[in-house]
Amino acid sequence: MLNQKYLYAPNDEHNRNYLIGELFSKYPFLKKECIGVSHCGREIPMLSFGTGKKVLFACAFHGMEWLTTLVILRFLDELLESISKRNFFCGIRTENAFHNRTLCVVPCVNPDGVEISINGAESAGEYCDSIKAIGSEKRWQANATGVDINHNFNAGWKALKALEIKNGINAPAPTRFGGKFPESEPESRAMARLCRNNDFIRAFAFHSQGEEIYWSFGEYMPENARLQGELLAELSGYTMSEPDGLAVGGGFKDWFVETFNSPAFTIEIGNGKNPLPISDLEGIYERLKQMLLISIVM
Repeated sequence: MLNQKYLYAPNDEHNRNYLIGELFSKYPFLKKECIGVSHCGREIPMLSFGTGKKVLFACAFHGMEWLTTLVILRFLDELLESISKRNFFCGIRTENAFHNRTLCVVPCVNPDGVEISINGAESAGEYCDSIKAIGSEKRWQANATGVDINHNFNAGWKALKALEIKNGINAPAPTRFGGKFPESEPESRAMARLCRNNDFIRAFAFHSQGEEIYWSFGEYMPENARLQGELLAELSGYTMSEPDGLAVGGGFKDWFVETFNSPAFTIEIGNGKNPLPISDLEGIYERLKQMLLISIVM
């Protein structure tokens, strides 16, 4: 298992980099590349391994939702160990399963937002004063410029923007401000560029909380997406749902479904109030690990 000192702690930049470094020390076949850089100059890495059809996992779009990163790094460690030791994992011989699969993982889409949520506005450097002026830094979901990354993708963005304004969200904020135009932010541009440059057969965006799975976007329902979603729901005990209000449009999953007509899912891990406590990690992981594995190989 990964070093518990860093695994069972808020996943700020220091702890996250330690865990990623530990994975590379343990599994030399794991690859890493930088897909973008945040406003504060933090790299947005992607980890990958395998051969064949590509599946994407992306975590921590929102500042307080850093437990998603820990769940996926925990899963990645156990999965890679089973491959390297040629063991079974959740009843599957993973070495054989990954002869035709590549898993790509973006552990933290919004590194500045996570840092602000955990360590305060001072961690945002030149953006510190503007964040303090906005307030609610300990409830921070946006990036360093007060843009909600999951409202910044070009899928129903204009309708979402009108709804934001109707709800009084018309300037940078801790959450739900979608920016001045789609892909205005380096984090959303990095994710969009990554997907345009790779032929992912499906994508997963991990958020918290609610124990729900979102699978469609408006009229866009890719072939087999409902069937895949039902399988994931059965394996996890989560509920297949459709978002409403300010949760509709502008999101990564929405954009992926509309742009590529391929299945994409938002997985809302856990239940409670963000940020979910670190004590929830093992329970969430044990409940989801079979679903996570099947989501790659199905």
